Amino acid sequence: MMSFKDIIEDDVHGVFMNPQEFSEMYTVNGVEMAVQIDSNEQIEREKRFNQHMDGIYLNQKLIYVAASDFGPLPKQGSILTLDKRTYRVADAVSEDGVYSITIEANRA
Repeated sequence: MMSFKDIIEDDVHGVFMNPQEFSEMYTVNGVEMAVQIDSNEQIEREKRFNQHMDGIYLNQKLIYVAASDFGPLPKQGSILTLDKRTYRVADAVSEDGVYSITIEANRA
């Protein structure tokens, strides 16, 4: 009989990170993997544009990836490439086999 943790681990790839269900395939740091982009959170953050100077703001995205696909949890301030666009990791949290990673980049 599978433990609850085993069931969650199976669900990470079978449901949450399944490109036919919730995720889409992206290239992250040169590796293709299933990624969820939290569009609702992104819209809220876009409304609040983190202004730094006239005409420049931080474009933030909240992404979810399977820990087993990504590797070690990225450190705050490290660089992450998402489909050839470079971002800085603002925050990263491990949530039962899934990483919740906030990335940001300056935009004009």
